[in-house]
Order: sequence, then C-alpha cells, then structure tokens
Amino acid sequence: MKRQLLQLALFSLLGFAAGMPVHAQQSGVLRVSAIPDEAPTELQRKFKPLGDYLKKETGLDIQFTPVTDYAAVVEGLATNKIDLAWLGGFTFVQAKLRTNGAAVPIVQRAEDEKFTSKFIVPIDSKAKTLADLKGATFAFGSPSSTSGHLMPRYFLLHAGIDPEKDFKTVAFSGAHDATVAFVAAGRAGAGVLNASVMDKLIESANPNAAKVRVLATTAPYYDYNWTVRPGLDAATTKKLADAFLKLDAANPEHKEILALQRASKFIPTKASNYNDIEAAARSAGLLK
Repeated sequence: MKRQLLQLALFSLLGFAAGMPVHAQQSGVLRVSAIPDEAPTELQRKFKPLGDYLKKETGLDIQFTPVTDYAAVVEGLATNKIDLAWLGGFTFVQAKLRTNGAAVPIVQRAEDEKFTSKFIVPIDSKAKTLADLKGATFAFGSPSSTSGHLMPRYFLLHAGIDPEKDFKTVAFSGAHDATVAFVAAGRAGAGVLNASVMDKLIESANPNAAKVRVLATTAPYYDYNWTVRPGLDAATTKKLADAFLKLDAANPEHKEILALQRASKFIPTKASNYNDIEAAARSAGLLK
C-alpha cells in the first residue's frame, strides 16, 4: 500500500508540477483524469473498458492519468494538462470558478440528476436519527467531495447539526470506501458517503460494508459529470459527448462499460445544473 501511494504521489508530482505538462501536446492524444474518490486500483479498473471504447469512437489515443487529490484534477483542467475529467458536482463548481466558466460539463449519468449520500453507523449502534450522532466521532470523505462532504454537511446544518460543534471530532477519510472502513473498524462512530459506492460495496459483499448499516439518506441533488478543459476544440468535444450518449445497456458491448460506471445511460448536462451545489458550498462556508 505504501509503495502504491508513493508511486501515485511521484506520478502526480511528475505530471502536475508547476510548468510541467503531463504529456507533450501531441496531436491525437486525449489526456483523461478523475477525482480520486475511490481506491486507485478501482478507478483504473472502472476506466479501462471506457477508455478503450472512447479510443474506438473518437480515434484518439486515450491516456488516463491518476492523481492523489481532488485539487490536482481542477488544476490540470485549468492549466490544459488534462483534456477530460470525471468530476463531482462540487469539484466541477471549483473548476468552473478556477477557469472563469470556461470548463464545460458535457455529460452525466442519468443517476446524477437525483444523487444521494448515505449516513452510516456501526451495525450495533443504538443511533436511530441524525440527532443521535451528536457527541460522536464522525468521518467525511475528501474535503472537496460533493457526496462525501459538501452536501452531507449542508443537510446536517439544515438539520440543526454543526459538525464542528456537535461532533466529538471530525475526520476526513479521503475516499468513500475508506469512510466505510473507518466506521467498520471503530475509527469513527459514524460517517457519510456516496450512495452508489455504498450500494456497490453491499452488492459485492465487502466485509467492511457488512459491519455498518445505513442510518439516513439525504435528499437528492445533482452530482458527477464528465467535463472538458477550456479551449478543447468543438469537434473533439462533440465526438466525446456523442460517444457517451451512444452507450446503450441493451448493447452487449456497452453493458459492461455502463455497469462499471454504475450508469443506466449518459445524458447531456450543463453548468447551470450545478448552481445549487455552488449555493450549498457558499452556505456551508466552503466557498468564499
């Protein structure tokens, strides 16, 4: 694990150091990245079939660049070091602000129109409501995560719970699956994560998921999307959007791709879909 983290950190430093391009600006190359909301090996596994499909559909050499934190993806888009990125709603808002509105969201999963987060506790916890968590140790995901931090914080505040005042301690696990591991191991008395990841862990009989239970689910909100960098040419942007929109679960060649993305299909999206995310971030004090 330490070796893997060191390799990723070195890769990130080499690729995203100031003034250093991830790759030379070669014709025919599309540089792709994603927020690290799950383990690096899982992100690579999920992307491989999609990357192969995008290469076939666009004729471009798809090069996936893993990063170690959310900020690196935003900075990569803003400085033209990556061309296409998988972002959460809050990360998109950060990218939009960082690029003065020039980063463009092109598609989202149908599921991202009504996304939710799940609050979890140890399976033997006596908590029945969110109010019962006051005084507990609590784990969010990444500070920049929409479903693992921003929106849960927003809903907690609206429920009269101030994390900094009402929880004994607040920790950040760094990723959704790590939050489940935190709560399962007793490192936190409660936590919150992306509903899709929680469902996936339960379906796969993950041992950590078996040690926790869902206490509450948030109201729905917009979340993830695929965003292109400022200035990516219109023809390439259209090829990418068309490729995503063509994915059809009834097509055996597409079924695995959609399953790995936990998507029934992809649909067009637009920046204004994330206005409420931006408002929530400002309301929660996460944007100035």
